[in-house]
Amino acid sequence: MPSIAKHVENLPSNQIREITQAAWATPNAVVLSIGEPGFPVPRHILDAGIAALDRDDTNYTPNEGLAVLRQGFAARFGTVNGVDVDPSRVYVTAGAQQGLHLAMSMLLEPGDEVLIPNPGYPTFIMTAQLVHARAVDYPLRPDNGFQPKISDLEQLVNPRTRLLVLNSPSNPLGAVFSEDLTRELVEFAERHDLWILSDECYEAFTYGVPHVSPARFEGTPRRVLTSLTLSKTFGLTGLRIGALILPDGLGQQFNAVMESIVSCVGASPQYAAIAALTGPTDYIETAAAHYRSNRDAATSVLRSLGIPYLEAQGAFYLWADMSHATGGDVRSWVRTFLAEQSVAVAPGTAFGSNGEGWIRIALCTDKESLLTGVSRLPGRKQD
Repeated sequence: MPSIAKHVENLPSNQIREITQAAWATPNAVVLSIGEPGFPVPRHILDAGIAALDRDDTNYTPNEGLAVLRQGFAARFGTVNGVDVDPSRVYVTAGAQQGLHLAMSMLLEPGDEVLIPNPGYPTFIMTAQLVHARAVDYPLRPDNGFQPKISDLEQLVNPRTRLLVLNSPSNPLGAVFSEDLTRELVEFAERHDLWILSDECYEAFTYGVPHVSPARFEGTPRRVLTSLTLSKTFGLTGLRIGALILPDGLGQQFNAVMESIVSCVGASPQYAAIAALTGPTDYIETAAAHYRSNRDAATSVLRSLGIPYLEAQGAFYLWADMSHATGGDVRSWVRTFLAEQSVAVAPGTAFGSNGEGWIRIALCTDKESLLTGVSRLPGRKQD
């Protein structure tokens, strides 16, 4: 049999899926390894999608998505970030993940380098590899609150560097970039003439601090591509609805790339998304309050166990240091922990080498399950 392409054969496995699928096969397991919102989708959103099917609205849509949906994304982005975006710059995608893939497909040539956070979401590296680019880690360290340092980034830039990937609020860390840091990151990209791909999947969920988009600080010409999704904001993970906000002049290229992959996003999910963006925001407010309450309850348990953690300012994850128990191999440890305690957490190495010894705890389950799972973590002996 002919061989498959080496860049596909060598794709790293997704350790989040690895432990989660093992948990789904474990009776009565507490699953804290995956970021799946647990609230029912609001009825008016479901009804809008169903109505599209009932009227047989099942034809192709434009490559760039329905005009009303593009307007809805632009309006929300303006409200959240204070940045006016013309809807003509908004392009509907099959979730944020397809947005990332489309962006890298348009921006990167074989051998180009892309700066990716470590720890960071695993598909950043996977997507770069799929388009024959080279992922270069920039370190996020505990002694700096897992925030990027401009000095670290400066050391990594070379003539092949093309793109800087940013993620705030962060998955897996829950870290949120300040206004000053965000401005400095944009200035860094301008100095080196880099594109910025800003993953803002969790923009709706910050706790006591604002979400700041790099798009607020970009000059002319624009260089920021912003990836958005309704998967987390409204719990629509299975409908696969996201958007890319592009700099001026990339629409023709987007349509060509989109046509070559899926042509367009399905009509029914787009109509559901229109209802989400133009209707009540009760879901967001309820979910944010739940995640914050869960964060506070879980961190109380971690403190009682003597387990260090990063104070989550956004998203719906806790990043906890289990190095006292993992023996230098957190990927194996989470499998043992699942087998012995029936609790699944994501290993830090799923997000890069700097995640060794750490785990990600998803806060989006019910509080009882969350506290049951966290309380089973082995505590750290006090000196």
